[in-house]
Amino acid sequence: MPLFKVPFRNQKEIEHERHLQANNKEFNEKFEYVNNSIKTSKYNFFTFLPLNLFEQFQRVANAYFLFLLFLQLIPQIVSLVWYTTVVPLALVLSMTGVKDAIDDMYRHKSDKQVNNRPALVLVNGKVKEEKWMNIKVGDIIKLQNNSFVTADVLLLSSSEPCSLTYIETAELDGETNLKVKQALTVTSNLGDNLEKLTNFKGEVRCDPPNNKLDKFIGMLIHEGEKYPLDNERILLRGCTIRNTDWCFGLVIYAGHDTKLMQNSGKSIFKRTNIDHLMNVLVFWIFLFLVGMCSILAVGHGIWQSQKGYSFRIYLPFKKDTDSPIISSFLIFWSYVIILNTVVPISLYVSVEIIRLGNSFYINCDRKMFYIPNNTPARVRTTTLNEELGQIQYVFSDKTGTLTQNIMVFSKCSINGQSYGDIYSMTGQKMEITEETEKVDFSYNKLADPKFSFYDKTLVEAVKKGNTMVHLFFLSLSLCHTVMSEEKVEGDLVYQAQSPDEEALVTAARNFGFVFHSRTSETITVVEMGVTKVYNLLAILDFNNVRKRMSVIVQTPEGKTMLFCKGADTIIWELLHSSCRSLQNVTMEHLDEFASDGLRTLAVAFRELDEEVFQRWSCKHHEASISMDNREEKLRLIYEEIEKDMMLIGATAIEDKLQDGVPETIATLMKANIIFWVLTGDKQETAVNIGYSCNMLNDDMNEVFIIDAKESSMVRQELRTARNKMNPDSLLGTDPVTALFSQSELKTFIVPKEVANGSYGLVIDGHSLAYALEESMELELLRTACLCKSVICCRVTPLQKAQVVELVRKYKNVVTLAIGDGANDVSMIKAAHIGVGISGQEGMQAMLVSDFSFAQFRFLQRLLLVHGRWSYIRMCKFLYYFFYKNFAFTLVHFWYGFFTGFSAQTIYDEWFIAFYNLIYTSLPVLAMSLFDQDVNDLWSLRFPELYEPGQHNLYFNKKEFVKCILYGIYSSFVLFFISYGSTYNSLQMNGKSSSDYQSFALLVQTSLLVVMTVQVSLETAYWTLVNQFFIWGSLTLYFGLIFLLYSDGLCLLFPYTFQFIGTARNTLILPWVWLTILLTVALCVLPVIVFRFIRMEFWPTKIDKVHRKIRECMKNPTPPPAQMRLRRTSSRRSAYAFAHQYGFGALITSGKNMKSRAPFGFGDNYSSHK
Repeated sequence: MPLFKVPFRNQKEIEHERHLQANNKEFNEKFEYVNNSIKTSKYNFFTFLPLNLFEQFQRVANAYFLFLLFLQLIPQIVSLVWYTTVVPLALVLSMTGVKDAIDDMYRHKSDKQVNNRPALVLVNGKVKEEKWMNIKVGDIIKLQNNSFVTADVLLLSSSEPCSLTYIETAELDGETNLKVKQALTVTSNLGDNLEKLTNFKGEVRCDPPNNKLDKFIGMLIHEGEKYPLDNERILLRGCTIRNTDWCFGLVIYAGHDTKLMQNSGKSIFKRTNIDHLMNVLVFWIFLFLVGMCSILAVGHGIWQSQKGYSFRIYLPFKKDTDSPIISSFLIFWSYVIILNTVVPISLYVSVEIIRLGNSFYINCDRKMFYIPNNTPARVRTTTLNEELGQIQYVFSDKTGTLTQNIMVFSKCSINGQSYGDIYSMTGQKMEITEETEKVDFSYNKLADPKFSFYDKTLVEAVKKGNTMVHLFFLSLSLCHTVMSEEKVEGDLVYQAQSPDEEALVTAARNFGFVFHSRTSETITVVEMGVTKVYNLLAILDFNNVRKRMSVIVQTPEGKTMLFCKGADTIIWELLHSSCRSLQNVTMEHLDEFASDGLRTLAVAFRELDEEVFQRWSCKHHEASISMDNREEKLRLIYEEIEKDMMLIGATAIEDKLQDGVPETIATLMKANIIFWVLTGDKQETAVNIGYSCNMLNDDMNEVFIIDAKESSMVRQELRTARNKMNPDSLLGTDPVTALFSQSELKTFIVPKEVANGSYGLVIDGHSLAYALEESMELELLRTACLCKSVICCRVTPLQKAQVVELVRKYKNVVTLAIGDGANDVSMIKAAHIGVGISGQEGMQAMLVSDFSFAQFRFLQRLLLVHGRWSYIRMCKFLYYFFYKNFAFTLVHFWYGFFTGFSAQTIYDEWFIAFYNLIYTSLPVLAMSLFDQDVNDLWSLRFPELYEPGQHNLYFNKKEFVKCILYGIYSSFVLFFISYGSTYNSLQMNGKSSSDYQSFALLVQTSLLVVMTVQVSLETAYWTLVNQFFIWGSLTLYFGLIFLLYSDGLCLLFPYTFQFIGTARNTLILPWVWLTILLTVALCVLPVIVFRFIRMEFWPTKIDKVHRKIRECMKNPTPPPAQMRLRRTSSRRSAYAFAHQYGFGALITSGKNMKSRAPFGFGDNYSSHK
């Protein structure tokens, strides 16, 4: 069984076909199909220790220290006791293991919550409650209204007529509009008869488990007859049952075989760029260490052969080490142990502490706390913080992530009069806020209390009986495919195929035109309190070509009326010539609505002559029963009647964005972050949101639409777009194209290309499927990366992950994916950083994410504040940590030339033990946990400060080499300045002070003072904690050396504390302090001078921003007002209903209609008319 995967059944052979039988447990168990339990956790009780240790020892440093530990167990070469390595190594492994265990416990908890959900399963003729995880392939289960679908099931029967079942697929494709499924006639007769269901022995043969959400091919064999099965008969796990009291289904796929789980993607062990870089640097350091040890070993061999014999009386050779070669070999390993502090194990302890500290800041950030839902920001993976400061690509879902998934009737234009805006007494347009007074709909008892509108003039027009206003709302209450449900009298619940349609019908309801109920032949509307029944004569349904829908009704007065709504560009062509002036005025209103990012529709009507309608009805009937080109014939018939219409007005619906979405995207783009939207929603909706968010705008040179249906056409459209953006990229002389031909694609990194303007790209799921093929993926990537914004619509969850993986594969960038639904899980797993939003589509995205919060706008604070701070702090920490340890360790190297290369340590053993543990660890931790170059407000005000992290400028291989060189220089100064001042020195009383212990004390004191001054220079933001740790550590050092070198301890433990009286005898000498001062000056001044010259003569872009911030702080100016970004586009959304075939045919067929209690026509629901 694979170590890092969920325990699938033992598949000796690949499953080519699924074969099962209802209510036959023994038959189905032969195939060993998985049950319905899921597992997203990585470990269990038995595998945690080996797997976690295996993961941790993938870190080169951990393996390196394990190797050192084995060396320290060899008596011939040991120069430091074994526990100096094993204790910190065990501490690092334990801390990381505990953190990983806690993270995995949360995964176990979420798995348990899902697996233990209750389900109703048919067992021995009775419906019993069972846990989800115990459901098996072949079981028949019962699903109820508003419940999640337990597994992928074949719909057998339901409570609705003709066994229809309405579902919501938000967690699969992000859409909240209703979809309808229908059972086969042969199974719909089973109904809810438990005896019939128990005796049902149908066999199913179908596709093996796969990730194709929109495809299912199978066959039902029942009583010797074969019935074809397609996707319309299948309910997928993750869907929600709506408007259906109950339904029964046969489990086809369970658990990890379900299409939802097949699309969830693989769990990836995420590690930051810093982690990868540290692995490379540790390898470099190891080579550097081997080089130093080799030099010292060779030196020892030469010294031993030439002068060693003279020292045998002082340093007798150990047994079996008479040979200089053997002695050099052993000395090599002794120096490996002594010099191993160039990469101290405390580095990794400190890194984990810093990450935990920065995670704590995110968890406790009150500005990322969403009060309405009582939801804080949460760090779910604590090892990725610094990578938040390096993001270059953001991949976002749309529904529930950028939008609130709420459609609101915002404005309208009726007969040339615009409604929806409010004005002050002086005639100035006023902004609508939470304090703005809403229209009072109390006169309408059937009004939806959640509906809000602010322009009172529209209500007044309705009450005054304005004919065109009444006609406008009457058309909205009739021209739709919404279905209503009234479980409690007066409490209507609308179920719509699209939230847009529901918003329009709800608006008509509140203004006094209440759609109450419908049958296959009638529509009942309560008009201003009076119930009227309209005969439904025909529904001219919507499709993507027509971009409109119409209904033909007969009014209670006997008139035949056609009401139509659709895209204004389409409706204009169908209007009567007398509407020209009204059309121009309405066009101006539509432009205003479009600039506000609203989705618009034009509304028109036509009164039909009875004779004309009868002739058309005959043609319509003939076309509807035609077996050849039925759709085309119906389209032509529809066009015959949809002409010479009279314009009523237009509607404007707001697809409500989450608060601050346009501002957040604008700020992130200023930070040079590229923004792509990957959504399962329809193209028109996705593009409209792109304009609303200002990802797309009229200032762009062009927005390319890729919607071809063939591979060759997709390639051609991509190349055509790239030719317009960068014509040279198609030439053979193009350097990038030349690199393609010379490089292997598996390791190729696509360099950045620059377009000749500002462009956008929109590609649909069908085209994307071709574009993601191996032969075309680079074409897609090159074209997309030339664009300022990219929108992929109608994509499957797996395609979302594939797009992210494509960018990761060929671009050396850090990616972030953000979403809120189960359809975003694979994308979140595929990105370097996964962010989950706790929204309306469940908690799946949040549970697999690395970071989570409640609102999209918090993303800019997560990246530009916490991410940038974390990156800068980690870079400062690593630079300083490597520097201080190189300076500390290389003093041993210089000392070896004066000690016969004998692996003698220069420092007191207690100083070696405490240097990284106490003296230098706390100051650098304080800097790494509290330092800020600028505060959060300046970070958000100047997003360009984020760019250095994207290019990894603050710590990279070049900076590491600088760090090494600076450490070598400092160690050279520390050793030789101290050596020169101590050599043959005398005290005031004439006694020599050039002993080993005084020299060691001088070197280590100089080293610690230099490190303290250096960390002070690196600290940009001083707090009380910094002050305490920095100066407190230095004070603690002096306190400890007087204690450890005191007479009392040395007399009590003479073999442990050997530096008796060294501190008090040495630190009273003036030349010692002058030496320390000189050493500090020579080590620190070059850095100060270099930084000053660079800032004055060669300032970077970031230096200039910092200078500007300092000027602003000296001369404070009020921050720019937070203006609501307006959509600067005249483009209008074409329509506000589902971009698929509507429910028209279903409604007129009567299949979806239940028998209803007679409604009292003429009953009044309001006293106002």
